[in-house]
Amino acid sequence: MCGIAGILNLDGGPVSSIVLKKMADAIAHRGPDSEGSYIDGNCGLAHRRLAIIDLSPAGHQPMTTADGRYVITYNGEIFNFQELRVELEALGWVFHSRTDTEVALKAFAQWGVDAVRRFNGQFAFAVWDKMERSLFLARDRYGIKPLYYRRCGDIFLFGSEIKALTSHPACRTELDKEGLLEYLTFQNFFTDRTLFRNVKILPAGSWLRVVPNGKESQPFAYWDFHFTEPEHTEDDEAYLEELDRLLRQAINRQLVSDVEVGSYLSGGMDSGAITAIAASQLPYMRTFTCGFDLSSASGIELGFDERQKAERMSYLCHTEHYQIVLKAGDMERVLPSLTRCLEEPRVGQSYPNYYIAQLASKFCKVVLSGIGGDELFAGYPWRYYRAVTNDDFEHYVDKYYQYWQRILPKNSIADVFKPIWKEVGHISTREIFRKVFREHAHHLTRPEDYINHSLYFEAKTFLHGLLVIEDKISMAHSLETRVPFLDNDLVDFAMRVPARLKLGNLGEVIRLNENEAGPKISKYFQQTKDGKLILRKISERYVSNEVARDVKQGFSAPDASWFRGDSIEFVRRRLMNKDAQIFEFLDRDIVQKLVLDHIQGKENRRLFIWSMLNLEEWLRINQSDKCNAC
Repeated sequence: MCGIAGILNLDGGPVSSIVLKKMADAIAHRGPDSEGSYIDGNCGLAHRRLAIIDLSPAGHQPMTTADGRYVITYNGEIFNFQELRVELEALGWVFHSRTDTEVALKAFAQWGVDAVRRFNGQFAFAVWDKMERSLFLARDRYGIKPLYYRRCGDIFLFGSEIKALTSHPACRTELDKEGLLEYLTFQNFFTDRTLFRNVKILPAGSWLRVVPNGKESQPFAYWDFHFTEPEHTEDDEAYLEELDRLLRQAINRQLVSDVEVGSYLSGGMDSGAITAIAASQLPYMRTFTCGFDLSSASGIELGFDERQKAERMSYLCHTEHYQIVLKAGDMERVLPSLTRCLEEPRVGQSYPNYYIAQLASKFCKVVLSGIGGDELFAGYPWRYYRAVTNDDFEHYVDKYYQYWQRILPKNSIADVFKPIWKEVGHISTREIFRKVFREHAHHLTRPEDYINHSLYFEAKTFLHGLLVIEDKISMAHSLETRVPFLDNDLVDFAMRVPARLKLGNLGEVIRLNENEAGPKISKYFQQTKDGKLILRKISERYVSNEVARDVKQGFSAPDASWFRGDSIEFVRRRLMNKDAQIFEFLDRDIVQKLVLDHIQGKENRRLFIWSMLNLEEWLRINQSDKCNAC
């Protein structure tokens, strides 16, 4: 894993080596092992290296083909690089390192843009074609590694993080007000927008080319998710055995490393199964858990600490186990550093992830994560069941769109945005939601089809948000996160698994919907032992039955309690302050009423309060032009 950045002066002017280095220095945390740059007139590529495979100088970047035509700056891991190397050697290519970077470079030189379709891994890279004077950018299938870009007049910029772009003197920092509306509707970005005006993220599974006339192509999607019900299903046991084989294969592929590999270990089955399989292949393995002080928690949050379950898994897997325990004040302390690291808020409370990445980075440079298991195998049944039967696609969109308005009361959005509503009121967030599906809005005849549409939607949006956050947090600590569930072969299989092997209560929910038994169906929204049935059965081979059959537990701190208790003064100081910077864009009276609703126990607004705290910190940092430090 590494950090990349670059400049293409579309007017033909020379690239400044000083500016290029400044962009690379802004993301030095992503690659502390070495740095490199390449300048060819109006094009400059920069690289910061985190050495994982082939630690020698032979892996130095940017890397150039022998004829000098192609130059690559690359971030990621291609886990099938050894197979591709054999194929390329048979075609006459000679290699001078053991790196996957060299394989990616020569694969592009051999197959052009089609090379990305062959890569099984996590990557974001740029290739400069010296002969055609064109720049090619690409990102992996699922968006595990981010890649941002911006055009500032006649200057095209790109980088692994936004702070690389904003280090260029031509790139002003300005809030994207339409992006703010999108974020505060979904607590995420479903488009290629960011909170930074004119800064875009290259969509997952896409590539982009900038040609000599200064015109950049629209991002081209070379791959997409497609969850579908198979026309002819196999025997259940055949599905089980194939999942077991593919899960083992995926984990073994991702153990390739010249540095130590560790693993996150919660009390759940996803990280538990990954750890068990990995530990059986590695002679010595470290695992890491984050727990919470629940002395001031209440209600459902009393079950948020999973340290005991993780310790039991560590014992069974014979790992060397480390843990960290967070208290309410830890959120307050880390918020400035976290906000600089994340650059823009996405999805939920992520400061626990920051702390556990910090812990893991003290012992290893690579860590395995269970991200993706829920999204591939239907780990959130209470979401899908809300829109399992519908009159048509538009009806489905209406129901699921209402659910995914996660932060603000649905009837108060215009009022909250009153200070800037004239500038953003034309934006249809429902249309943003609908466009996620693109051409997938067809052939909806069965409840299973709607389940698969929900899985598609969450893989494109929620999973992508989790991956962007995980990349920023881990790389802030010079740590590479690998996600075995997002192995190409495993994903292709998961998308073909019938819904009945993922969800156990689907039939009952359909019956209740047909009978309009609304009150009764609500209990299925909380049926958290449902979901991931096939994965649960496989996990029983590697973890205890108790863990495999346990209720779904997200990785979250007891913030609802802390915002009313231990952290209440911090919340009041930041959000009940009439001079808070968020009130330049949001209505103060309504925001503060929503905060008070939570403090007084009338509503659970923990997601809203977290978003407001994060946004206020973002404005303090970026409005003061301090966004270049992480």
